[in-house]
Amino acid sequence: MQTAGVGVTRLEPRPVTATLSAPGEVTLNAYHTVRITPRIAAQVVARHVKLGDVVEPGQPLVTLSSVEMAEAQGELRVTNQEWQRVRKLGRKVVSARRYTEARVAAEQAIARVQAYGMTDSQIQDLLTGKPGVSANGTFQLLAPQPGRIIHDAFIVGERVEPGKELLTIADESVMWVEARIKPNDAARIDIGNPAEISFNATRLPARVSQIHHTLDETTRTLAVRLEVDNPRDILHPGMFVRARIQTRQTAPALVVPEAAVLRSPDGDWQLFVEQDEPGEFRAVEVRVRQIIDGQAVIEGIAAGTTVVTRGA
Repeated sequence: MQTAGVGVTRLEPRPVTATLSAPGEVTLNAYHTVRITPRIAAQVVARHVKLGDVVEPGQPLVTLSSVEMAEAQGELRVTNQEWQRVRKLGRKVVSARRYTEARVAAEQAIARVQAYGMTDSQIQDLLTGKPGVSANGTFQLLAPQPGRIIHDAFIVGERVEPGKELLTIADESVMWVEARIKPNDAARIDIGNPAEISFNATRLPARVSQIHHTLDETTRTLAVRLEVDNPRDILHPGMFVRARIQTRQTAPALVVPEAAVLRSPDGDWQLFVEQDEPGEFRAVEVRVRQIIDGQAVIEGIAAGTTVVTRGA
């Protein structure tokens, strides 16, 4: 129906995918988060990043110095030189045993410095005698992925033990939300189901990525993990949100175009309802349960009411 350029519709319930509403907490995506730790005891010589910096793969993070690394680097250079000499002489000149021993010793020396934290490019620089590179025990820890430095727990000059967390790098472009639901409700949810999270007046689309199989010992609830794109960097670990997760069931509900629900001056949602006189409309407050593909599922208004759906 149209009245003076205003589109109106009589509200009637129609099948809508049922949703579950649950509290949720934003967490880091652990699959895109790395902890930077030394593999051997070392001393921090220099830092190259600080808390909050955005880093790229291969970017130097911290320079360390270690006696163990110096010994391993020296052994690498010696064994590599011997292997290159033996290989040049060839199998016809040297015995098979000596040939094999030289090759294995060089391979083991490479494996040792790799295990201590040197990268292939750093090893190559050491073996080729790149200017400024020597077997003095210094080496750099490099960023293995892009992201932001969200944890920084060391000072220059500090001696650090193997496994001590120096830095944490997190790619916050995709975050997790851990929503807590009743165990019986988990059977209504499938991995891949669409979802939505909201906080304040912000709504963001999400999807179910994992369903936990262990109950929380305190709340006796089950965690459903949602993945949420975070391109504007507005989600941060520890934030509390409200999650709405679509299930495989349907239920009757009142639906209007998203553009038909407007914010009132005090921030509430409202619809314009037709009055007894043709062309007269009054704003009525409603609750928006969810928005799916441009359609708003609403509550707080009776079925059969004629509302403005276009031109409000």
